Amino acid sequence: MTTQGSADLVIVANRLPVDRVTLSDGSRRWRRSPGGLVSALEPVMRSNDGAWIGWTGVADDETDPFVDDGLWLVPVPLSAGEIEEFYEGFSNATLWPLYHDVVAKPEFHREWWDAYVRVNRRFAEKAAEIAAKDAMVWVHDYQLQLVPQMLRELRPDLRIGFFLHIPFPPTELFGQMPWRRQILEGLLGADVVGFQLSGAAQNFVRLVRQRVGHKTHRDMVYLPDGRTVQAMAFPISIDTDGFEELARSESVTERAAQIRSALGDPELVLLGIDRLDYTKGIYPRLRAWSELVADGDFSVKDSVFVQVATPSRERVEQYRILRDDIDRLVGRINGDLGRLGSPAIAYMHSSFPRHEMAALYRAADIMVVTPFRDGMNLVAKEYVACRYDNDGALVLSEFAGAANELRQAWLINPYDINGMKDAIVEAARAEPKEITRRMKAMRKQVRENDVASWANRFLEELEAARPSHSKKLRPVR
Repeated sequence: MTTQGSADLVIVANRLPVDRVTLSDGSRRWRRSPGGLVSALEPVMRSNDGAWIGWTGVADDETDPFVDDGLWLVPVPLSAGEIEEFYEGFSNATLWPLYHDVVAKPEFHREWWDAYVRVNRRFAEKAAEIAAKDAMVWVHDYQLQLVPQMLRELRPDLRIGFFLHIPFPPTELFGQMPWRRQILEGLLGADVVGFQLSGAAQNFVRLVRQRVGHKTHRDMVYLPDGRTVQAMAFPISIDTDGFEELARSESVTERAAQIRSALGDPELVLLGIDRLDYTKGIYPRLRAWSELVADGDFSVKDSVFVQVATPSRERVEQYRILRDDIDRLVGRINGDLGRLGSPAIAYMHSSFPRHEMAALYRAADIMVVTPFRDGMNLVAKEYVACRYDNDGALVLSEFAGAANELRQAWLINPYDINGMKDAIVEAARAEPKEITRRMKAMRKQVRENDVASWANRFLEELEAARPSHSKKLRPVR
């Protein structure tokens, strides 16, 4: 057994919650990464001697553990070859498409799997090294599915939780994986395995019963050594209050007005914000809009679709192809339908800070979120949080996890372009009273189930899973 360290709570994720940036004077520093996960876990880490294990994002970076703004951060190095085989290969060209309904064809390469095992073991060994006796370790996402079992073998005293941020596939798709049993056994090292939706948890339990042969009952798996594993849904959320406070700020209000003015003060602004990913359904969304303009339902004179596509995994071939396809589609649509100074689509392939995102949410009358498959999709929840006047319409794919909670959105099938067009027209022509009714209900849902509630609920379940352990974490406030 590995000698324990001093951290009572250990977060294990592919990336650290900071990025190294170079300032104008040439000096370098760490900058906090945006995202609800960091916001939710920062308070509980501070109050419980917590540590965060992850990669810095730079190849062959041997940075020692360090403290940044009071947080203990523990880097795990990845070589250039491991980035290619573990991250770009097995994580994002094997697992990502397989777990997203095989929207793209997954690739199965044995050398990628070997790298995945090797990197997962390195993360597990680092967690075993720094976790205190009887500590709680929370492992995150698809890149690290083998860590729970590896860590269990090194440190059986630990309480181990795992949360999958992306979908978990049905048995028919997961069965394609050559290393399906190893991944299931890896996850079974945890005491609690969390998913975005109850259907994903049921998929996991069913696969364990069929492929591994363990006894199961509802959300419980019974292992031969007497240990139990609980599989549950914990829908992730956002820092609702933080987004609303930002949306209400004078600077965001002014910026939202500037955005509409820069767009020519149209009567209607539609908005899409996505990572440039083939799962996000960007192509059919833009096709639907172009057909609505071509058919005369909307005019470029008084309406515009703003599409933000954040750069993503640009070294992966499928993503380069997608970017070229989207670039050509936008160019063709604007060439056919746009006017001088009035494009049908205002397209930006770039990343924006949270302040600018909030301004875009405030500027948009309709948010269009159309993934083919998404674990949750926090953009939909961020839009709702920023609409404090209870205005704005949300058109949302029924295949996004958020559709389970945001039932008052205009729900669509992203494969049905005619249905998508009908929903956009209906949302654009809805009475203000109907818009308000829907948005009020969605805002209530997002406010009552924010990211702090999500984190607290998971940690409470993990504490309850092994009640004999004496240490109790102080919750997020």
